[in-house]
Amino acid sequence: MTAVATHCPYCALQCATTLRPEGRSVEVGPREFPTNQGGLCRKGWTAPEVLTAPDRLTVPLVRNAAGDLVETSWDAALDFVTERITALQAAHGRDAIAVFGGGGLTNEKAYALGKFARVALRTANVDYNGRFCMSSAAAATNRAFGIDRGLPFPLADLSGAGAVLLVGSNLAATMPPAVAHLQGARDTGGLLVVDPRRSATAQLTAENAGIHLQATPGTDLALVLSLTHVVLQEGLADTTYLQERTDDPDALVRSTASWWPERAERVTGVPAATIRQAARVLAAAAPVHGGAGAFILTGRGAEQHSKGTDTVTACINLALALGLPGRPGSGYGCITGQGNGQGGREHGQKADQLPGYRSIEDPAARAYVAEVWGVDPDELPRSGKSAVELIDSLGTSDGPKALFVHGSNLLVSAPNLASVRERLSALDLLVVADVVPSETALLADVVFPVTQWAEEDGTMTSLEGRVLRRRTALEAPGDVRSDLAVFAGIAERLGVPGFSTDPAEVFEELRRASAGGKADYSGITWDRLDAGEALFWPVPADRHPGTPRLFADRFATPDGRAHVVPVDHRPVADDLSADAPLYLVTGRLLQHYQSGAQTRRVPELAEAEPEVYAEIHPRVAAQRGIGDGRPMRLRTARGSMVLPARVTADVRPDTVFVPFHFGGAEAVNELTNDALDPVSRMPEFKASAVDVTAAALPARGLPA
Repeated sequence: MTAVATHCPYCALQCATTLRPEGRSVEVGPREFPTNQGGLCRKGWTAPEVLTAPDRLTVPLVRNAAGDLVETSWDAALDFVTERITALQAAHGRDAIAVFGGGGLTNEKAYALGKFARVALRTANVDYNGRFCMSSAAAATNRAFGIDRGLPFPLADLSGAGAVLLVGSNLAATMPPAVAHLQGARDTGGLLVVDPRRSATAQLTAENAGIHLQATPGTDLALVLSLTHVVLQEGLADTTYLQERTDDPDALVRSTASWWPERAERVTGVPAATIRQAARVLAAAAPVHGGAGAFILTGRGAEQHSKGTDTVTACINLALALGLPGRPGSGYGCITGQGNGQGGREHGQKADQLPGYRSIEDPAARAYVAEVWGVDPDELPRSGKSAVELIDSLGTSDGPKALFVHGSNLLVSAPNLASVRERLSALDLLVVADVVPSETALLADVVFPVTQWAEEDGTMTSLEGRVLRRRTALEAPGDVRSDLAVFAGIAERLGVPGFSTDPAEVFEELRRASAGGKADYSGITWDRLDAGEALFWPVPADRHPGTPRLFADRFATPDGRAHVVPVDHRPVADDLSADAPLYLVTGRLLQHYQSGAQTRRVPELAEAEPEVYAEIHPRVAAQRGIGDGRPMRLRTARGSMVLPARVTADVRPDTVFVPFHFGGAEAVNELTNDALDPVSRMPEFKASAVDVTAAALPARGLPA
């Protein structure tokens, strides 16, 4: 059997794997690599199961007059779609067509999707599901540092740190191999975890390995402001660094002066003494005090809020106060979630961006990319709507009448699903490209069967900004083709040339289009990657070694300094009331990934966690007459659902936790809030006011 070196199809850790073809499937094994150190999680070990899922899509489908999805040919499906979009644009204008991408697409497909939207369809309406994931951290790092790379340092740097502060990240469940990099901090008692649950990661702080700061949902911002207050007021800050490397140290002092720990305790529920202790542990590890190094990392728990950008900004400000960014063995970073969540937001599938992480509103950027694409800059659309706003406009009188979906399962992953379902149903045309009949694909008018990880070549960009090669191990089944074939087929029918179905050719064009941008890939080639070079962007020249660590000498801002942005705490958008006295928090499980469309089809994973559930504190369960394993009803302002209770003291008494990987009647995003962060346009998944009651009805199979 021929061994193929590639990477896991799931999260942005991009664990290195070796595949050996076995008929229609592959045997998978881990490879030594800096991120996973020869390990794999349960999802990675079982990834080949999705390749042979019983309901794998293998031929195009079109909805007939009776309302059924029936098999058709690629030519017939592409002709039908092209005729429909041509008619819709003739009647309603170019923006009548919208495109929605995903953070799991390869760099080549993400790039081609953005180009397809703007050059072939000539629509401004393009965004992607990364708006649900990393957009708050991206907005915060862009305004503070002038650039957005999730980790501006290799993940392995964490291993030497004396302290790591994790704000809203459950690494032990979402990226288990990454936990090995926390061992150094645990050995010194320096693992600090902010989470309203005693999650698997929070449990790593036990036995003097660190501190669990079990804050009230939606109060991470207040907690971090208080940590910064302690650092500044107790003389623990790196004042020289602040003066030399930031633009306004005084703003940092002013914005945190009123957040003494006793006040923060009243807001967050974390004892003032614990806040002081955590601040001192973090400071002791900082280089200014001769420590081994300190890192502050954020995840979705901090970011998926209507104030997520400000929460991440507060974390960056704390890192600046301690002099961490740009120092060897220290820094701030965002733990990117989706497999290509980093690369996916760099090359043009985001509403306001062109390849290379350029602004679509920048005249120079428009001129450069238009030249690469062979079009007039004036023909390129301007910024479009962000994801939630785009979805809200679908099928309305002045909104898009058709939608292409690539690499996303909106009917599980978007907030306020009743509204999403209504808007998708109002479309004249819904086109979905997928590998399995996801909840969204089953609603489509046309479904294109596309390749998945082991069946395609391309590149991915890890959470570190390291570009990696994805390699083909076996042929795709049936009449499956790449998403690139969808873009090229429709563009050709629209009379727009220049869309290749060869990922190597697409990457060469991506290199040219990104040259000179913030995310500059122009010096990266497949040959260099195949030769084993570790290339972290930016790589602005053919022989450039890449940039594993950013900010050593200057930040990417015009003045070279980090920008201090004052922020302050505010309540969640959907705050508690007499009718909804608890917080609903959503999150991930070890066994499942994102919308669950893949992992729910893997028998081993589905058997381990077969259904949705709600974690509830024993005291609240007793007050409401809810027994462990018994049905309970959750009700928010957007809807209600019935599901089994898991009674556990690992969750705060004011908190109910529900995993979001399940579809249909088990989709918790029926209940979540679509209120948006004013900067990032991130919806507030992580905190909704909810009421819970015992339910006499069966826990499964009920409509939401």
